[in-house]
Amino acid sequence: MTYVVTEACIRCKHTDCVDVCPVDAFREGPNFLVIDPDECIDCTLCIPECPVDAIVAEEDLTPEQQEYLELNARLARAWPTIIESKASPPDAEQWAEVKAKRHLLEESSPKAAAE
Repeated sequence: MTYVVTEACIRCKHTDCVDVCPVDAFREGPNFLVIDPDECIDCTLCIPECPVDAIVAEEDLTPEQQEYLELNARLARAWPTIIESKASPPDAEQWAEVKAKRHLLEESSPKAAAE
């Protein structure tokens, strides 16, 4: 089993979770974080750190959240590791209660955008 970052993280991108991850399993995209399923050790330390409840156990994903399992795995291969928390986006609180955000996910790699 692995843990999965879901839609609630889009445009909120709070990074408190990365500070507690003992194996550096988080990857950072432009407006979303993912967990690398090959690195995650199922320790659960990140779950209480997420203020928007975006991290879910694979077995607890709802049918609507299932796509995030594959999405985390795919984007984890493309995005760089994040090991220290950063300031949240200035409008993160405005996005915290928004439910339908999948269409806002920016999948391009921050590395590619910088090149």
